[in-house]
Amino acid sequence: MGLQQGFVTWFVGVLFLTTLLLSSADVHHYEFFVRESNFTKLCNTTTLLVVNDSYPGPQIRVHRGDTVFVNVHNQGNYGFTIHWHGVKQPRNPWSDGPEFVTQCPIQPGTNFTYEIVLSDEIGTLWWHAHSDWTRGSVHGAFIILPAKKETYPFPTPNADQTVILESWYDGDYKQIIDDALAAGVSPRQPNAYAINGHVGDTYGCPNDTIFRMQVDSEKIYLLRIINAAMNEHFFFTIANHTLTVVAQDASYVRRFTRDYILISPGQTMDVLVSANRNVGQYYMAIRPFSDSSAAPIDNITTGIFQYTNSEGGLNASLITLPVMNDTDAMINFLNQIRNTKVSQNPRINVPADKDIKRRVFIALAVNNLPCSNCVVGTRLVASLNNVSYVSPSIDILQAYYNRYIIYIHGYSNS
Repeated sequence: MGLQQGFVTWFVGVLFLTTLLLSSADVHHYEFFVRESNFTKLCNTTTLLVVNDSYPGPQIRVHRGDTVFVNVHNQGNYGFTIHWHGVKQPRNPWSDGPEFVTQCPIQPGTNFTYEIVLSDEIGTLWWHAHSDWTRGSVHGAFIILPAKKETYPFPTPNADQTVILESWYDGDYKQIIDDALAAGVSPRQPNAYAINGHVGDTYGCPNDTIFRMQVDSEKIYLLRIINAAMNEHFFFTIANHTLTVVAQDASYVRRFTRDYILISPGQTMDVLVSANRNVGQYYMAIRPFSDSSAAPIDNITTGIFQYTNSEGGLNASLITLPVMNDTDAMINFLNQIRNTKVSQNPRINVPADKDIKRRVFIALAVNNLPCSNCVVGTRLVASLNNVSYVSPSIDILQAYYNRYIIYIHGYSNS
């Protein structure tokens, strides 16, 4: 009897909390019109597939626990899907977005409405196309603010600013990867790197624009930094200012302070910065990190951290970024990142080593396979445990829904 009463009490409590959460959550609607638009950078005009004629695309800004509907209209020349990077989508896989996994591409001249169900995500995420390299130009920020009456586990910022780091190519991103795959070689290097769509003042074209973030003296700002680059890791800094990392990939971390950060492709990072220096203009800057033999182009892209009513004062010598192959700087930064026990974070149950019954080893590799039609007689093929990916003719969830039999290494599931 006592056990039954305990269960009833638990169930009523869960029902109450669920009702409370749902009653405070909001529903949002966005319209995405995806089409080709012209952009001029590096003194050259390029046609890109973008959302609502902007690069980067529009920002989604909601609260924890909300539901978002995004109606995507494909007015471009080829199919694509959109993925909500980092959103867990519990029991809602149809709107997750990976091409041929949860859906087939949205064809030109059609539309598809995504339902994004937020649960315990908090902070900065992003959305992007999930078809080949289309994400290089089809992407934007997905900001999840604390729920109503919920606070930050750090000093409340006076304002926040999204900072999206990008690879800029003079050309259509899908065509670039299609050409590389057909030739059997790696895609070419980007022509520049960009901050919020601006390539800055280091590439020699007098018409290039630079991103400016205006700040007021003695105010605290939350930078929502997103690495939307195709392959590049980036060091990021603001000259003569310190950066306090407070969150990563929509989860709070133990706070730590550095004069630079390192952010990987697809990663997001929330950083506090105080405008507590002499009134003036200070460079923000990014540079790629790589310790690979196939290193990216070592370009520095700049933006400006500009105090209100300031003029001049820019000094490139104040930019103190690590060199591109500085592995010590990489390791020293990554060693600082730790999860933190705060009520705003989802509870993490990490099993003890003695409770682990099975271990899985995953080997990632890039291989050369013979190719009679390729430029050099071979083609590059990535593999996971020596198995390469081949795009199916039907998406996986549709196959499951229609009870198709899927064979994987001699095993079947129907």
